[in-house]
Amino acid sequence: MGAEPLAIREDDPRWTAVLERREAEGFVYAVRSTGIFCRPSCPSRRPQVRNVIFYADAGEALRAGFRACLRCRPDGEDPRAGQQRLVKAACRTIEAEENAPGLGKLSHDAGLSPFHFQRVFRAVTGVTPAAYARAVRERRMREALATGSNTTGAIYEAGYASPGRFYAVADSVLGMTPAAYRRGGQDMRVEFATTPTVLGLVLAARTDTGLCAILIGEDAASLEADLRRRFPRADLHPGGADFASLLALVATLVDGGGQDVGLPLDIRGTAFQHRVWQALRAIPPGQTVSYAELAALIGAPGAVRAVAGACAANPLAIAVPCHRVVRSDGGLSGYRWGVDRKRRLLERERGEG
Repeated sequence: MGAEPLAIREDDPRWTAVLERREAEGFVYAVRSTGIFCRPSCPSRRPQVRNVIFYADAGEALRAGFRACLRCRPDGEDPRAGQQRLVKAACRTIEAEENAPGLGKLSHDAGLSPFHFQRVFRAVTGVTPAAYARAVRERRMREALATGSNTTGAIYEAGYASPGRFYAVADSVLGMTPAAYRRGGQDMRVEFATTPTVLGLVLAARTDTGLCAILIGEDAASLEADLRRRFPRADLHPGGADFASLLALVATLVDGGGQDVGLPLDIRGTAFQHRVWQALRAIPPGQTVSYAELAALIGAPGAVRAVAGACAANPLAIAVPCHRVVRSDGGLSGYRWGVDRKRRLLERERGEG
C-alpha cells in the first residue's frame, strides 16, 4: 500500500471532519492498520491520526490497495443519500394529504419498520414524523388565516379534527388569538425601547408574555424598522416607566458577558427551532460548539443546515446565545449581528475583554 510522504497535521480540516464524523466531499480516508478506507462521516471507531492517509476519491484508495468499508460504503452511494430520499418522499406525503398519515403507512411506503423509519426520519429532519405533521398543520393554519379565512374554516382547512383540538394549542401555534393573527397581530400590543451597550444600540421589545425581540444595531430608526417588519400590524408603543427595569436587565445581559439574568421570554418559532434554541441556552457562557455538535446535541446529526437556519432565525440576541456556535475549525462566521460582535461577546464571556 502506498504511503503519504507527509504526516497529517491534527489541525487539518479533513481530519477535523473525520473526528466529527461529518459529511464532507472531495476525499476519503484510509487507515494503514486495518487496510480499509471510509467516508469522513463513517460511524466506525476513530483511527489514530498517524495511521490515516487521505485520498481524493474511492478509486484512488482502491488503486493504493485499500478495501472499502462495509459500513459506510465509500465506493458506492452514501447510505445517508438513500435515507434522505426516503424522508423527502415521506415529507411530500405528509404535506399532500389533508389528514396526516400514520407512522405505519409512512414506514410501509419507505420499506422500513416503524421503529427504524422513525429513527431515520428524526436523524434527517430533527423531528419525529408526528412533529413534522403538526408543523405542516400549523403552517396551513397560519397561511389560511393570513389569506383572510374565518377561524373555523381555517381550522378545518389546516387539518384539525375539531375547533377544540386547535384551541388547545392555539397560543403555542400563533402566539396570539386567531383573530389577531388573521389581522397581522393588529390587536397585539408590543412595547419597545432602546439602550446603549458595549456592543452598540440594543432594542428590546416585549409582549404580555415576555421579551419577543432583542435586536442589536447602530441606530434606533433601523432597529425600529426591523421590529415593525417582524410585527407588521401589531400595536407598537415606546415602553413606559415600568419598562425601564426590564431594559436595564437586557443591558446587564449584554454588558455582563451573557450571564443569565432571568429575563422573561416570549420565544416564537417552529418545534425544531425551539429545540435548537433550548440547546443553545444550555451552553455555558464562554464555551462554544460547532453546528455539527449542536445538531448532535438535539439528536439530529443529519440536520446541520437546518440547525444553522434556526440560529440565523433567532430573534433574541444573547438571551438565546447563537453566538456560541462556531465553525468546525473554531472559526467565527454566520452571526446576524456581525462577526466582530460575536468575537467580542465570546471574549467577554471568557474574561478576555
